[in-house]
Amino acid sequence: MEAILRRHWPEWNGTLQKRSGGWNNTTYFVKGSGRNGVLRVYDTHRDRDKIEFEHAVLQALSKQSLSFRIPMPIPTITGETLAQPEKENGKYVCLFEYIEGKSPLEQDSSFAYSFGEAAGELSAVLAAFKLDMAPVYQPYYALQQSYPLCNQERVRELCQHPPEPLKDLHDEMRWIGKVYEKIIDSLHTLEELPHQLVHGDLNASNLLVKNTNHSQVAALLDFEFCTLDVRVMEPAVILSGLLGQPEETQAVRDFCRGFSRWVHLSYTEIDALPVLMLLRKVDIFLHFLSRFLEGTDQPHVLQEQVKQVSADLLQLSTRSSWVQEELVLAGMAHE
Repeated sequence: MEAILRRHWPEWNGTLQKRSGGWNNTTYFVKGSGRNGVLRVYDTHRDRDKIEFEHAVLQALSKQSLSFRIPMPIPTITGETLAQPEKENGKYVCLFEYIEGKSPLEQDSSFAYSFGEAAGELSAVLAAFKLDMAPVYQPYYALQQSYPLCNQERVRELCQHPPEPLKDLHDEMRWIGKVYEKIIDSLHTLEELPHQLVHGDLNASNLLVKNTNHSQVAALLDFEFCTLDVRVMEPAVILSGLLGQPEETQAVRDFCRGFSRWVHLSYTEIDALPVLMLLRKVDIFLHFLSRFLEGTDQPHVLQEQVKQVSADLLQLSTRSSWVQEELVLAGMAHE
C-alpha cells in the first residue's frame, strides 16, 4: 500500500495504519507530510463505473453549502480520482481527505436528532441533482437484478432446506424465507413511489460525530451505494438500524423530528415504510448469501448474519407500525 501511495499520490507519502471493520472495502489512515488522508481499497468489485459515479456525486455535493462534511477524493498525479495498480483485474484504490471526528459509541444514541437533520438535508439536496452519469447500482426493490445468484427459486429452496453450514439455523432460515416471499409480492407497488438519488447505506458506522460534541454529526461517509431509488428508502434504512439500539424509542423519535425538518414524506410513502425496512434486512441477507455462494466469505460469516437478520426481522414485524406513527407525528409537528 505504501508503494501504491508513493506511485499515485507522491505528495501524500506517509505511514499507513489499517482501520478495523468494514465488509466491502479495506481502509487505511495515511499520516505524514503535515496532513492526513484515508486510503480505500475496493475489495468486492472491479467496476470502474461504480466508483466514478460515487465520485461524481461527492464532487457535486462539495459545491453545496452543507452543514456536515462528506468524503472528498484526491486526484492522482494523472488527474484521476482512482488508481488500479494491477491493470489486469486489479482492485481499485482511492485516496480521500481526512475528516475530523469519531465514530459514535455503540451504546450512544444522542446523535439521532442531528443524524435526522443531516440525512434530511442530504435527501433534499440529492433530490435536485441532475447528473450526466447514470447510477450503476440497482434500487433496493430490484432484488433479482442485484443478486443474480439468488433468484426466487434458489432462495426459497435454501430457506426451506438449509445446506449443511446452516442446518442448525433452520428456524431462522424459514423465518427469513417467509419474509422474503412477502416482500417479493410487494415489490411491484414500490416502483410507483417518488424516486431520487439516495445514499442507501446510512447508519452509525457510516457517520462521524464531532470530537467536542458527540451528539452532533460531523460527516456522512461511504457513498459507494448511492443510486436512484425511492425517496423514503433513505429513512427506512436508517430507522431499521435504530430499532434495537439503546434508548430506541427516543432515538427513533429524535431522528424522525430531525429528518422531517427537511423532508415531508407523503402518507403513501409512510405506508410503504414497513415493507422497505424489511427489504433492507432481506437485502443484507442476500448480500451475504451471495458472498457465501461466490466463495468470498467463510460459512461462519453467513451464519452470524442469518442470526442477526432473523432477529431484526422479528423485531420489525412488531415495531414498524409504531415507527410509522412517529414519522407522521414528526411531519405534522413541522407543518
